[in-house]
Amino acid sequence: MSRTVSRSVSPALRAWWDSLAVYRDIRVLRVLFLGFSSGLPLLLVFSTLSYWLSEAGVSKTAIGLFAFASTAYGFKFLWSPLVDRLRLPLLTPWLGQRRGWLILAQLLIIGCMIGLGATDPATDLWWTALWAVLLAFASATQDIVIDAYRVESLEEHQLGAGAGTIVLGYRIGMVAASGGALIVADLAGWFWAYTAMAGLMGVGMLTALLSPEPDRTAAVAQAAAEEDRARDWMARRGPLSPALRQALTFLYGAVVAPFRDFMTRRHWVMILVFIALYKYGDALLGIMAMPFYEEIGFTKTEVGVISKGYGVVMTIVGGLAGGLLVARLGILRALLICGVAQAASNLVFAWQAYVGPDVGWLVVTISVENLTGGMGTAAFVAYLSSLCNIAYTATQYALVSSLMSFARTFFAAGGGWLAEQVDWVSYFLITTLAAVPGLLLLLWMMRTFPSRATRADPRAAWADDD
Repeated sequence: MSRTVSRSVSPALRAWWDSLAVYRDIRVLRVLFLGFSSGLPLLLVFSTLSYWLSEAGVSKTAIGLFAFASTAYGFKFLWSPLVDRLRLPLLTPWLGQRRGWLILAQLLIIGCMIGLGATDPATDLWWTALWAVLLAFASATQDIVIDAYRVESLEEHQLGAGAGTIVLGYRIGMVAASGGALIVADLAGWFWAYTAMAGLMGVGMLTALLSPEPDRTAAVAQAAAEEDRARDWMARRGPLSPALRQALTFLYGAVVAPFRDFMTRRHWVMILVFIALYKYGDALLGIMAMPFYEEIGFTKTEVGVISKGYGVVMTIVGGLAGGLLVARLGILRALLICGVAQAASNLVFAWQAYVGPDVGWLVVTISVENLTGGMGTAAFVAYLSSLCNIAYTATQYALVSSLMSFARTFFAAGGGWLAEQVDWVSYFLITTLAAVPGLLLLLWMMRTFPSRATRADPRAAWADDD
């Protein structure tokens, strides 16, 4: 009997182990450490800094205004073309375009962390604010480079695993920058807390130095050909000074060409509509989840432990599971499965609203919602990554991810008004229906777009099938 069990279990274990091969690939593991480096600076200009400001006696109004320090994260697409096209002296010839920019951003982050830690918000708040803004700018620049490096260094079937892995590393970095920084600050002061976080940036720097530069030979050739066409066009339009011609050529290659490349793809408008709609139901749920918990009677402790503690773990598990789905089924089919699961999670919230403040059901609700949300995010990030032409990865990914964030914020803004018009059960049923347009559009895309897409030339993905 034991042999029978062994024969039945061993193939299952082998299949399980083989399915995890995508996470054992060194290219995916690099993303884990880069994700850690990306997550470190964020809370040092958010909650950790807010704690320090409060301790220093800064008014609540001033602490609230420090939220403006983080606007760099929302506008990083504005300077992403520089990351794509501008060659850095010394660093680019030595490390390459991506790793050169990554090391520069990390050095700036380290300097800004130490500079911010050396200020005294109680006596000179303006210096604290300046260093916080500079840290957010350097951190957003690092995010641009890491996203571009991740997209360019992974194969298409690894993009979902890369998304799940970077979320895991990011969350670990956030824990270090919140709980870890507070512990160090309690023991040795705020300067040493920020200096310790600067030291942890060595993880990302070491990863960048030990990692290979992505092969961008074809991408550079394509970008150069575009610039040559722009240069020839300007030459036919009349005499221009060499400096002006060079500047206009650079602007065309850095700013115009990425947009032009994207808009040459078949059904590009529908792609943008899908990006806006895929997370619609999830956005409406997320914006009103906390008011829902409070209104139906859960305590702050219950919400904190289950939603913000256990829920984070389930989000990470969901992200890793979503990466496996992408690797095994492909991006579009994984998007469909995860999208249906996301919509179904809203129905669980409707049941929670019906049964009331039942802690057992809250665990189930948070498990389903965070697990499916993590799966959907991993598949969606993989899809956004697959849209990028590696000639313009930093610019195009910054643009499509910014559209995703803007659409989520825009659609979520109406959630409060809707919740005031109906009861909670009806609200979550409506948010479930809000996910349907995105899923229908996805089904249309699966029939319309061929599966033979190649990431070397993304325009081939939208070519006619005949």
